[in-house]
Amino acid sequence: MPKQVWFLIIGTFVNTVGNSFLWPLNSIYIHDHLGKSLTTAGIVLMLNSLAGVFGNLVGGYLFDRVGGYKAILIGVVLNLLSISLLTIWHDWPQYIIFLAMMGFSGGIVYPAIYAIAGSAWPEGGRRAFNAIFLANNVGVAIGPALAGIVADIKFDYVFSANLFFYAVFFVLVLTTYRRFDAISMTTKSLSSDDAKRRNKAPIIAISILSISLVVCWLSYSQWSATISSYTQGLGMSLSQYSLLWTINGLMIVAVQPIIKPLVTRWEKKIKHQLVLGLVLMSISCIIIYFAGSFKMFAAAMVILTFGEVFFTPIIPMIANKLAPLGQQGFYQGLVNSATTIGRMIGPVFGGFMVDLYGMQALMIILSAALIIAIIPCLIYDRALQKAQS
Repeated sequence: MPKQVWFLIIGTFVNTVGNSFLWPLNSIYIHDHLGKSLTTAGIVLMLNSLAGVFGNLVGGYLFDRVGGYKAILIGVVLNLLSISLLTIWHDWPQYIIFLAMMGFSGGIVYPAIYAIAGSAWPEGGRRAFNAIFLANNVGVAIGPALAGIVADIKFDYVFSANLFFYAVFFVLVLTTYRRFDAISMTTKSLSSDDAKRRNKAPIIAISILSISLVVCWLSYSQWSATISSYTQGLGMSLSQYSLLWTINGLMIVAVQPIIKPLVTRWEKKIKHQLVLGLVLMSISCIIIYFAGSFKMFAAAMVILTFGEVFFTPIIPMIANKLAPLGQQGFYQGLVNSATTIGRMIGPVFGGFMVDLYGMQALMIILSAALIIAIIPCLIYDRALQKAQS
């Protein structure tokens, strides 16, 4: 694995630890501490995600135009400013403004990270993106566990901890990421007018696949939106809820040796991995339908995690393969935007459904939607096949 990818792994880990101090607890803070409804909490998280969609597109554009280092640095500086303001002022309505700012600045970073990973280790295939995926989820395992402990002491300390980790990430970017521009700008220089001459098949393919991605993250976002508050209503503590994310993060690392034989066997059968991932996510929704205790929620999280490890790392790999030369950042921005759109719609849709019909109705709808989302995964490359023929 190239040294550049290792630096990306470390940076992703630090960034995610800091970010995961806050995002799993947003709904709880808005609902329980600021006294707003779940629907209102969903709208706030929607605005955060909407800002993230624009941030994803800007991040991909910046990678293609000014290089990976500058794109990431711009995102991190804006992120530091946003969380600093949120740490000082986190009452209503300032919370909405600063959380939206964090969504935009955080969205800039990830398309550049994935684009650099694909450029730095093109022969790595799935491994480069899986490494970033693992780093992200180890951060998810550690961050929420620490956040639950910190929040039980005093919720205000969560914002300070978030700020600390973003500051560490800023120092890491400033000291080690400058060399990444040689990778991204070299990729750009190879493109000339080639991208302009490409047909529309790749953009059609990634757009179709993005439909499944939106549905996947609409469902996944319920864990940090409606499910978080639902567990509190069932009598679970913040520490227990945070432990669910620790299970998720640790399992993602622990199951790698278990799934490796199947992933190796299906190395060229990308659709098999996508379909299996969505089916497992659908099953996790059914388990939540019946859940009334920590053990049941933990079981649902375990099944969800297995689905995640098959589905999620494949998406940036497909985007990297489909992207014309010089447009890697743009394509990574597109798939990250689809992820963020799912996160944007999810809290509002979930909060509305739970407020009107209850959690069980929401889980049935999401389970069915995840099965339907298999269709785009099966047909996304038809336009490519026609173009090749």
